[in-house]
Amino acid sequence: MKAIIQGIFRGTAQMFYGFFVYIGGGAILLVKTVFWSVTPPVRKGQILDQMNKIGVTSFPIVFLISLFTGMVLALQSAYQMQKVSAEMYIASLVSLSLTRELGPVLTALIVAGRCGAAITAELGTMRVTEQIDALETLSANPIHYLVVPRFLALVFMVPLLTIYSDFFGIVGGYLIGVGKLGIAHSMYVKMTFEPLALKDIMTGLIKSISFAVIICVISCFEGLNSKGGAEGVGEATTASVVRSFILIIVADCFFTALFYFIMR
Repeated sequence: MKAIIQGIFRGTAQMFYGFFVYIGGGAILLVKTVFWSVTPPVRKGQILDQMNKIGVTSFPIVFLISLFTGMVLALQSAYQMQKVSAEMYIASLVSLSLTRELGPVLTALIVAGRCGAAITAELGTMRVTEQIDALETLSANPIHYLVVPRFLALVFMVPLLTIYSDFFGIVGGYLIGVGKLGIAHSMYVKMTFEPLALKDIMTGLIKSISFAVIICVISCFEGLNSKGGAEGVGEATTASVVRSFILIIVADCFFTALFYFIMR
């Protein structure tokens, strides 16, 4: 019995130790990334290439998901709103829900699953094939050369994708509200933009920037610390996506609570 209790305490202690080591490593990587982001030279070609990979190629899937999310949100809200003859408020519900919550979160999850995994796999492959060691041998800082372009591309493109997602989500709600539910065009447009304030849009954009930082730090940290060959790269990629998803949801909860108390 004593051995079992000792084993439980030992396992718990190791779990907490690993957690704090992971958090500390990610924080150090973030500080170094921010430092090297403002240190010349600026690798414009690499940044533009990453912006294309992360942002431009993500437009189609973000378009589809946001459009159908707006449509589903309008249909689901209509189910209850029609019972109290409040169909006109469907437009407000869709626009506010998308700009504050669904737009930033869904976009971040898409980018984390699509681009974060690719970043981890790419950096992990470079680590296990000793390409990163070769960069260090040539006096090239791996963070400046590999992480910073991805960091800047994510911080710029994720908010842009969020705006794109908000717009097409509202369009999806409009198609259902006007085309299916019979709400007048002028009424739907008025109820979409009348309650929508600048603070609602800024709330979503601030969240999206924090999500971009999370995706970059987790995916790059997992990739740079990959080991064990192809199997290790696969495990790092899986861990990157899962941990990014968890931290995105946690960060969203934190910012939602924060903005609720600040802006109420």
